[in-house]
Amino acid sequence: MSAAPATVERLTPKRPRQRLTFTGAIGAICMFPLRAIIAGCVKLRIHPNVLTFIGVVINVMAAWALALGRFMLAFVIMLVANIFDFIDGKVAHELQLQSKFGAFWDSTLDRFSDLALLTGLIFLYSRLGRSDYVLVAALTLIFSIMTSYARARAESLVEKCKVGFMERPERIVLFMIGAATNRMAGVLWVILALSVLTVANRMYYTYLALNRRALPSREGLRGFFNRAFFWTDDRATLPYDLWVIAILLFVWLTPPDWLNDPMASGPGLIGLLTSRL
Repeated sequence: MSAAPATVERLTPKRPRQRLTFTGAIGAICMFPLRAIIAGCVKLRIHPNVLTFIGVVINVMAAWALALGRFMLAFVIMLVANIFDFIDGKVAHELQLQSKFGAFWDSTLDRFSDLALLTGLIFLYSRLGRSDYVLVAALTLIFSIMTSYARARAESLVEKCKVGFMERPERIVLFMIGAATNRMAGVLWVILALSVLTVANRMYYTYLALNRRALPSREGLRGFFNRAFFWTDDRATLPYDLWVIAILLFVWLTPPDWLNDPMASGPGLIGLLTSRL
């Protein structure tokens, strides 16, 4: 039995209209070329399910590049793949081809893409003899899939369960950042930690919804930590930007040697600073 509408409304925080943030600005800039691609696909009447399938095939190629340790090539391929991944829903809307099967198809093939990319990293680390990062990548794979499963299962019981920070778009962008800057170890640790937290968020939210309880307080110091670690804010908001900045600082500033990164090395900025103290 799903939660009563009043309960769902009480569990959904009311968010004021937000000003444009830097992540929102980046998204707006990226939309300029994407609009032209979407318009071209609409004009050619390319079926959105075909676009979804093409995106998965290209992501498998990116997984192959990751498995060979060719991170920059993987970045370029992932960039192309996720253009298809982004535009399929927009093209479906423009062509009025939305369907329940299309939603199922898109969600299922997204899981294939996630599995392929992480399997490529598992193969790479096993080839390098790094059982520690084989385990980290395997756990990241498990909790990435559990993030999607937890939401799907929750939404069979409650109206909506879109809580937790580390969703698929964040994972994909982080994979691309890790590949482009050769900081994949830091990216894996971030995705793993925040995926575990996201799964926990969705379990707790579903418990609250089914038992008609309110969300944790967002007031005061305790509310600050509730807001940070029980994530309910939208993308392109100030809290979202702060989390993004914190993640990027960790990925780019933490010395790869501190993480025993199998592919990168060097002190990094933090290492350079601490070595001078």
